[in-house]
Formats: sequence, C-alpha cells, structure tokens
Amino acid sequence: MKKTAILLYSQFSEYELSVALSILMQGNKPTITVGLNDEKIKGESGLSCIADTQISEVNLDEIDSLLLPGCMDIALLINEQELIDFIRNANAKGVIIASISSSPSLLAKAEVLKNKKYTVGLSPEGINKLGFFDLSHFSEDLVVQDGNIITARGRGFIQFGITFGKALHLSFDENWYRE
Repeated sequence: MKKTAILLYSQFSEYELSVALSILMQGNKPTITVGLNDEKIKGESGLSCIADTQISEVNLDEIDSLLLPGCMDIALLINEQELIDFIRNANAKGVIIASISSSPSLLAKAEVLKNKKYTVGLSPEGINKLGFFDLSHFSEDLVVQDGNIITARGRGFIQFGITFGKALHLSFDENWYRE
C-alpha cells in the first residue's frame, strides 16, 4: 500500500494535523514524515520532531498522498526550491495533496492551484503580498476540494482531516471528531 507523506518544517502547526493523523491511524494508512533536511524540527507550540526521511530521499512512486500543515511564517519556506519542486512533481503524478492554513501558499508557488478552487488561511493583504495567488479561484469556504487538491483554513482542521480521509477512501469513524 502506498504511503501518505507528511511534510514537517520549522514552526509547523501541530494541531492542524491532529485529526488528519488520527484518521490516517484509524484507516491503517502507512505514513512517512518528511523534513527538508535531517535536522530536528520544532513545531509552533514547541514539539520537537525528527522526520523519518528528508525530501530529497522520497520516492514519489511510493506515495499517493501528501499532507502539509501551515506554519507561523510561511515566507520562510516560499524560496525553498526543493520543496516547491517536490510539491509540483507530486501533483504531476496525481498525488492527493491536502494543505491547510498558510501552506496553500506553497501550492500556489508550485503552480498546482492553477485553475483550481482553493482557500487559504491568510489575510487578503497576506495573499496580495505574496503575489502568486490567482484570486479568481479563491473561496471563503472553510475546506475546499478540487480534484486531487484539498485546501483549508486552520480553524477547519476537523473537516479538513475528514475530507482527506474520505479522499483516500479510508475506513474511520467520522463521528469521533464531532462535539
């Protein structure tokens, strides 16, 4: 069975991954955590992680999905060309890409949001400042799926995880995450 690659980078938002990770576990979906390099990664709330592998070592033929959390300062990642190329190449292979909060910025930079409806957890000023979003396809919805691309605002992390699990056809108890 192919794996879900979970990208981890400095200041990633741990809570935005919580439901998606739980659903991956419930659905017995193999995962691999991926860092930009082999250094320890510290999330925005201080959780330290060591990724299973680094981006340069991932075989895209072994994954069918990619999960991207947001991070405190997405501008730190915008010029990481290896990351942008990885996202672009994963999309070209038809990988399901789930991106939340600020991380759709990386998808926009990689040009995988072209002609796709999407949302992003940035202010209009933040979106305009980056300068590479096509605002004609922007949606105010909490979670948006357009083909193989799932995007969400950070506060939509529960529905984001559920949408991701459904896109992967995983068996899980959706009600576990309801109030």
